[in-house]
Amino acid sequence: MAELNTGGGDKDKKVRSKKQNAGVDLTAMVDLAFLLITFFMLTTSMNKPQSMNLAMPDKSEDIPKEEKIKVDENRTMTVLIGGDNKMKWYMGMPGTPLEGPTESSYGKEGIRKVLLEKDKQAKAYSQDVEKGLIVIIKASDKANYSNLIDILDEMAITNIGTYAIVDITPEEVEMLGEN
Repeated sequence: MAELNTGGGDKDKKVRSKKQNAGVDLTAMVDLAFLLITFFMLTTSMNKPQSMNLAMPDKSEDIPKEEKIKVDENRTMTVLIGGDNKMKWYMGMPGTPLEGPTESSYGKEGIRKVLLEKDKQAKAYSQDVEKGLIVIIKASDKANYSNLIDILDEMAITNIGTYAIVDITPEEVEMLGEN
């Protein structure tokens, strides 16, 4: 609250203009500050955590044969992830691969370059832009989580629309050279 000091002194002296101590009432300023803080807290949006959508297949075994997807081995690439940042890929079936297994590295000059090249070949083979490369990702028990995330990031960067994370077979663990 503002105060008014009149300084009532002696009455015998000359009457001069009285100097008043100016007091500033900050109550309205504090109210305004709290209103502004409340307004900005309610109107701002918090950063949402970034996540990648991952569709998982149905675990039921009763899928009729008509609904099972037939995959051409010329369009199928399997990426094997092992321990110590080791990665290999091959085209086709594991028993009789069309190409590979070939060791590769992570990043722009490694698996990304291979994915882009194989996707272009798969689209040319199927003569349909929408039927591109199908990537099957298989991680061994010794693979670390960051390598799996790196491969998923490469799928997003190269715009590979069809990929799946599948359990690795003992035959493919031998391909990686892990016992």
